[in-house]
Parts: sequence; C-alpha cells; structure tokens
Amino acid sequence: MSRAPIAGRGYGRLIRMRIREIVLATLGLVSASWLYCTEASAQTVPAIAPRDETWGTVSHVSLGVGAGTVFLMPRVYYSDPESTVGWKGRWHFSMFAPAMTMAAATFLVDGPIRNALQYPRPGCTVDQTLVANTDSGCETFGGPSTHAFASWGATGVGTGIFLVDTIKFSKGRFNAGSFIGNIGVPLIASVLTSVGRGVESGATDEFGTAALPYETSNQIIAGTFAGFFSGLLVGGAYALLQRPSCGYGNAIFCW
Repeated sequence: MSRAPIAGRGYGRLIRMRIREIVLATLGLVSASWLYCTEASAQTVPAIAPRDETWGTVSHVSLGVGAGTVFLMPRVYYSDPESTVGWKGRWHFSMFAPAMTMAAATFLVDGPIRNALQYPRPGCTVDQTLVANTDSGCETFGGPSTHAFASWGATGVGTGIFLVDTIKFSKGRFNAGSFIGNIGVPLIASVLTSVGRGVESGATDEFGTAALPYETSNQIIAGTFAGFFSGLLVGGAYALLQRPSCGYGNAIFCW
C-alpha cells in the first residue's frame, strides 16, 4: 500500500528535473544566440569610400568660424554729424534675417536640390548613395557642395554688407575692422572649407584603403559660386534696407 505514493513522488521529481533541464537548455540557447549576434554586430564593415576625418573636421570648424564671424559682426559706419563724428559700430538683431535666409537656402541645397541632381561623391555610385548605408562614405550626394555653399554664402553676405556700408553709409571711407570681420576672416575660412572638402590627403583607413575627398572639384565649385552670389544678393539687400545706425540715441544694440 505504501509503494504507490513513493512511486508518485519519484515520478513528480523526474518531471521537475526534466522541466529544469529544458529551462536550462533554452536559456543556454538564448544566451549563445545573443552572444553570436553581439559579436556579429561588433564586426567592422569596410567603408565603400572612406574619407579623411581630420579634413572633415577642418571643414566643419572653418565653416562655423566663417559664418559666425559674419553674423556676429557689428555694422560699422562713419557718422559725420558734428556731435558724433567718427566710426560707430552697432549690433543689429535684424541680422537674423540674412542668417535665417542663408540657413534655409543651405538646407534647400543639402536636401531637395542635391537629391534631384544625384551627383554622387567620389568613389560612390547613385545606387550606393540611394541605399545610404551608415558609415559607408556614400550616405548623401555631393553636389553642389553644401559646405562650400554655406561658407562662401557667408562670405557673400559679409561682402554685400561691407560694400553697402562703405559706399553708401560711410561715403567711401574704408574701415579695416569691418573689412577683416566681413570679408577677411570669412574668405580665409571659406578657402579652408573648400580645401577640407576636396583634398586627397593620402591617408588610409584600418583596412588599408586610401581615403577619398568628400566632394569633387566640380561639386565644390558649383557650391562656391552659387553660395557666394546668393549671399552677396542677400547681404546687399539687407544692408540697403537696414541702416547701420540704430535710429534712436546712442544704443549699441539695435532691435
């Protein structure tokens, strides 16, 4: 009479052991598959067209310096009334107008225009660019060069403002500070930006593949001319519509 319960207890223990084995086996398979996926995702895939990151950084920094200098510069003009004769400088919050205009134009070039023209970067094809694999070097189209457009556009804005302020509001008097801030620094920064986008440095990536330029010379030239003359038009129109003086008192900042 006592053997049946003992047999029942042994059978229950066997079932629990089987369940434990199944659970452990399942956890082992899940862990193994997770480790495999982790190792697979950690493998480095060679870039289709590697770029020189150093020159890429140079182009980013020079673009920021050139554009920032132009849009943070005060409007410099020569005031000739008897009580306030001499050079004056005024910071205008209305500079947001040309800044936002050029920013919108740059986004237009970077998106719809380049995607419509479909000029691939060096080492890339149209199909590879349309796939846009991350870190492939072919994520976006290259022409016209967005960096060249933005940097030379800032130089154009500064040139337009300098010419109007010098010829119209300063009666032809030349100011070195205005020239350096509106033309000198942005011009140097634009040249560095163009070099950074088009230089073939000779560097290689971890797989020994030679780094390619970010854009071709034609793509950079197209961005340069389009950006400079667009900026010249925007900067000149803004300077003609907005006098360099505040129009009230001797305030330094004009609203």
